[in-house]
Amino acid sequence: MQHQHILAWLGDVASDLHSIRHDIHAHPELGFAESRTSALVAALLQQWGYEVHTGIGKTGVVGVLRNGSSSRILGLRADMDALPIEEASGAAYASRHPGCMHACGHDGHTTMLLGAARYLAATRRFDGTLTLIFQPAEEGQGGAQAMLADGLLERFPCEALFGMHNMPGLPAGHLGFRDGAMMASQDLLTVTLEGVGGHGSMPHLTVDPLVAAASVVMALQTVVARNIDTQEAAVVTVGALQAGEAANVIPQRALLRLSLRALDAQVREQMLTRVRAIIEGQAQSLGCSVHIEHRPAYPVLVNHAAQNAFAREVGIELLGADRVDGNTRKLMGSEDFAWMLQRCPGAYLFIGNGVQGPMVHNPAYDFNDDILLTGAAYWAALAERWLNRPPTEQP
Repeated sequence: MQHQHILAWLGDVASDLHSIRHDIHAHPELGFAESRTSALVAALLQQWGYEVHTGIGKTGVVGVLRNGSSSRILGLRADMDALPIEEASGAAYASRHPGCMHACGHDGHTTMLLGAARYLAATRRFDGTLTLIFQPAEEGQGGAQAMLADGLLERFPCEALFGMHNMPGLPAGHLGFRDGAMMASQDLLTVTLEGVGGHGSMPHLTVDPLVAAASVVMALQTVVARNIDTQEAAVVTVGALQAGEAANVIPQRALLRLSLRALDAQVREQMLTRVRAIIEGQAQSLGCSVHIEHRPAYPVLVNHAAQNAFAREVGIELLGADRVDGNTRKLMGSEDFAWMLQRCPGAYLFIGNGVQGPMVHNPAYDFNDDILLTGAAYWAALAERWLNRPPTEQP
């Protein structure tokens, strides 16, 4: 195995990385409100000699480090935001902010990239430009799009971009890679069914939007079962149905909130078409008017073959083939790094958080400190290998 010098170097600062992670974990901040986290990241990068840019995508931070004369530019990205969940981990460093916690491990993602940043600045065993992207608001608020809209890739053009996420259920420190589609698209629909409210004893004088909503919910179950190719993956979830407050009142309107996911762009469009047709048809058949608000939250996350192969090779060099899965399972979860991969070649990978313990977005979840060094070392090894490639070598 190569790159063991990186693990050895990081071992000397392991306690510092643990402290950083615990500090971020104790002070979680929701999307676009990561002011304290951003300030901490910016201060550390500046202390280590990076050119620091703040306020990109509201609370995003970019650190740039140049060394040597190569024109190669590599981008590495970590997310920083927390979730609106009350923590129940019992950790000594548990959230000090009621109703907010790092339930997805973004505190660990940020720390791993900071660990690599510190190593790379101290050793400078690379030739080219390193661009470290600390992204806000990954959890559904569009942080990647906000950074891109602020000119991220125009101001900091990259040959390739890479991202990493911890994965409970995968052995601690193992790495998972996959060519092509790896994580699902997500489309969010808010559906308002408008009827005619009235007294519960006289339904014949009303148009009941709650009945229409119930009919829509049941009819939507046929989309995946009867419209989507059985070889493809798709999910239609109705996460909310809100209508009325009293037992003897037929409400005026009903509201549905939907989440649609797919691993293929064509399946995604087919699903959207069928869902719209079913909602409108059910509403019309029961006499309701309907308004559908559609927000395309994430595209399918698609890894680029050459960059993914390169990233996988670095993982094998660092950890050995027995700790690297080159065909890890697809996930129906979504990730807004997909927007960045639409604009720049690159890949996304998983790092195992351990086979025990709860899944992400659970109140008892916690990032595994034992994988901090592995993740940081992987980023550092990837940076050195990418930036030190001969000019003629393709990924």
